Amino acid sequence: MVVRLLGAVVLLFAAFAAAPASADITTTAEHAILMDGDTGEVLWAKDAYSPMPPASMSKLMTLELLFQRLKDGRMKLTDTLPISERAWRERAGSECFVPIGARMQVETLIRCVIVASGNDSCIALAEGMGGTVEGFVDMMNRRAKEIGLKHSHFVNPDGLPQPPGQLMSAIDLATLARHLIRDYPQYYHYFSEREIEVSNIKQQNRNLVLDKFPGADGLKTGHTDAAGYGLTASAVRNGQRLILVLNGLRYPAGTSDWFAERYRADEAARVLDLAFREFRRYTLFKPGDKVADAEVFAGAAPTAPLTVQRPVSFTMQVDSRPGLKVSVHYVGPLRAPLAQGQQVATLDITAPDFPGLHVPLVVAQPVDEVGIFGRFVIGLKALFGSR
Repeated sequence: MVVRLLGAVVLLFAAFAAAPASADITTTAEHAILMDGDTGEVLWAKDAYSPMPPASMSKLMTLELLFQRLKDGRMKLTDTLPISERAWRERAGSECFVPIGARMQVETLIRCVIVASGNDSCIALAEGMGGTVEGFVDMMNRRAKEIGLKHSHFVNPDGLPQPPGQLMSAIDLATLARHLIRDYPQYYHYFSEREIEVSNIKQQNRNLVLDKFPGADGLKTGHTDAAGYGLTASAVRNGQRLILVLNGLRYPAGTSDWFAERYRADEAARVLDLAFREFRRYTLFKPGDKVADAEVFAGAAPTAPLTVQRPVSFTMQVDSRPGLKVSVHYVGPLRAPLAQGQQVATLDITAPDFPGLHVPLVVAQPVDEVGIFGRFVIGLKALFGSR
């Protein structure tokens, strides 16, 4: 195995003395995760892989199945769905006061679920997509596996504690949020709406981070006695998107929901502010940039330039940057001929308190094999070099 250190990159960071990362993110939430919204990189976590009651944050899964059907044309925003007695009677927790026997537009039901966190609206959507609530729950569990949620199990479309058994992890919620943002951008704007009026009743979005943190644009709050107070949030600053999940925030007995919702938003805004300050996005290479030259055997050129197929960008703590190291690994010398785009090496990026990156490197320009005369010269060198 041949290892090449990239001197130019190493020298770029050598001007700073290496120091351990010092960003100290803490929270009273029992479960938490901070994710890079672009790459899915986990930047910080606290018991983020344990299944937990997600409360109304599990409504994001109900919306995912709806957005999927809107995107592929099986449903339209202008379609109407009937409000059954079961939906109308879903009065536990939050509701959108949907009128029994009416037909409501899908778009209105989306806003009911996001802004008012309407459990009744979730039932109407579940029946409209799955025929029955139970059939829709089966769809939720199948779809969760398809999109990579590994610690989730659904028993209802709204997150209410009855029946028991609704579970998701913080990493699954962050993964689901990123999926919604990236795969359904045409519907993401609903998550930043502040108010809805249905049946002459106005309701405000419970996600108060939308007003407390500049750049926040989603997604969903949740609360039950078992789950505590939770929030799946996302925000953008200077083109950088972060996703934050907090769950299991608990407050002294007697604290009103009004105050608890504000404490929850304050905590999320505090963590996001710290995260945007302490974590920064860096770009080292773009496609076409020469990362290194690899030695070539029997080639028309002695070396082959290597490049990346996608931008090499990552988010890390600012204090980790001085300790960044970059190296190229390949088995060499490479044997000509080499085709453009052929993967021949790996770029390894390491730094303190950083999980590391391993990026494929490809040949930037083709290298032909030498002709008959060149092979003759190589043979002579081998012959006399062995004596």
